[in-house]
Amino acid sequence: MKKLFQIILAVAIVGLVYVIYDQISTPIRFDNEMKAKRAQVIDRIKDIRTAQRAFKSKYQHFTGSFDTLTSFILNDTLELERKIVDEDDSVGMAMLKKLKKANVEKFKVAVIDTIFAPKVLSAADVEQLRFIPGTDDKAQYIMEAGIITTESKVVIPVVEVRAPYKSFLDTVNFRQEIVNLIDDDVNNYNRYPGVKFGSMEAGNNEAGNWE
Repeated sequence: MKKLFQIILAVAIVGLVYVIYDQISTPIRFDNEMKAKRAQVIDRIKDIRTAQRAFKSKYQHFTGSFDTLTSFILNDTLELERKIVDEDDSVGMAMLKKLKKANVEKFKVAVIDTIFAPKVLSAADVEQLRFIPGTDDKAQYIMEAGIITTESKVVIPVVEVRAPYKSFLDTVNFRQEIVNLIDDDVNNYNRYPGVKFGSMEAGNNEAGNWE
């Protein structure tokens, strides 16, 4: 009987140690995973923002379609300008003046070759932009675009791209931690529970909520 009691006590102690360890380690593991996954989501959403800004620079509006944005990156061009001669080159400037030619020439460059520099994205990378990292291509960023009129009656294009926490964090092993995180963001900080840039309600220069 005594031996049985000792065994039960030992099992209980082991169980208690495990519970204490789990209570201590779970928040740490969640914080580490959240930071790592959030960093990946932010890295990709920054590329989406870069592409959206380039799209707007050419077409004066944003797009709410990933198909359109992907096609723009892979197939479109941007028109850029460069100086023909250095302005300190008196001979060259005199020649341009004589020819009545402006010291600027325009040229076209493939979108994919310029907007992400110094980062280099392949065509496959561009095709993956719509998918939230770590979701096996099952979850996509939510992307919206449109036009709004400000209080001063100015019409401006707006865009918003977001990835909710629930789409890229482990809701099985860290269910309560995610519930707490979302509650904290929404009720204590009045901010979007996830990663996002831009706004469909106001022009904010495509600011990201991680910045």
